[in-house]
Amino acid sequence: MYALLATISMVLTLVWWVFLIMIVMSWLISFNVINTRNGFVAGLWRIVNAITEPILRPIRKIIPPLGGLDLSPIVVFVIIFFLQSFIGNDLPRMLRI
Repeated sequence: MYALLATISMVLTLVWWVFLIMIVMSWLISFNVINTRNGFVAGLWRIVNAITEPILRPIRKIIPPLGGLDLSPIVVFVIIFFLQSFIGNDLPRMLRI
């Protein structure tokens, strides 16, 4: 059971990093620091969006962008933090691991 919880926690950490990369890339693209006409940047941006968009889409239906500010990644970070805290602290106590 511990191996399953550790794997889920590791996947959540990986998703956290992908979202962080997406946020930083979106800022760099918005401020014209990196250019999406570059093949590597465009490919990386497509991959990151393919991973994050299915997670963000349902949240954006509930919380639309407010004045151009998208709060959905913050909601994802809070959910990931909650799940990792639950897996690391509360669930082992409940299961007596």
